[in-house]
Amino acid sequence: MLRNGLYIVATPIGNLKDISPRATEILAQAEIIACEDTRVSKKLFGLLGLSLQKKFMTYEDHSEEKLAQKFADLIEQGASVALISDAGSPLISDPGYKLVRACRQRGLYVTAVPGACAVITALQLSGLPTNRFMFAGFVPHKDKARTDLFEELKNIQTTLVFYETAPRLCKTLAQAEISFKGREIAVVRELTKLYEEAVCGDAQTLEQYFTDNEPRGEFVIVVEPPVENNEQVTDYREELAQRLAQTSLKTAVKEIADKYKRHRNEVYETALEIKGEQLS
Repeated sequence: MLRNGLYIVATPIGNLKDISPRATEILAQAEIIACEDTRVSKKLFGLLGLSLQKKFMTYEDHSEEKLAQKFADLIEQGASVALISDAGSPLISDPGYKLVRACRQRGLYVTAVPGACAVITALQLSGLPTNRFMFAGFVPHKDKARTDLFEELKNIQTTLVFYETAPRLCKTLAQAEISFKGREIAVVRELTKLYEEAVCGDAQTLEQYFTDNEPRGEFVIVVEPPVENNEQVTDYREELAQRLAQTSLKTAVKEIADKYKRHRNEVYETALEIKGEQLS
């Protein structure tokens, strides 16, 4: 029997086996399931073999303030409430923080049951720096808002992570080519599912790839940080020049691109400049 309180429970983002035993146990015992879509949640319960003999209630963002107080009232009256999203970790680009805050303000029990999260999974697959990153949510669907967001974030010294939908992916990559020119980007889709895919390259290369291969599924876009300062660029040129004197152009470009996490085309062009300077 669960104590009354709020249980923030992560659900699978694709592979059903990713749900934890603790999450399954809490979902089985919770009296009320607060969810985005009751139909989706009931389907998940069916796949997990969990009873549907409990109360499923919609928790949505357009009336979150009012709903937060309603659910807090239910918990205060003795109910155990499990908050879930359609897939992944609740509150990540989903409503829920106001409910947590309402429960905290009343001194009610709140706990999180960690599990699958598309942001973290995509970062792990991207091959881009993970020591510091910023999740910026869904890319705006209007052109100006998309441009404004990318221009606002482009100089921040951190890996950037965005969610995007299939129909707007190529438009977003076209703007990324302008705002994040030359930076490596990973586009990851269908995480933990049969057709999971991580495609890496600059925005122009990726736009062409997804023009030739129709985007399908749900996408996470990961953008490498900008070069930190001129000193780093100087170090990279000097080291590249040294490696060009010691090994082949192809090997030197690969080594430097991997070490400094630069796009190979950029390093190749720099290598040609260095070779041209050496010949002049």
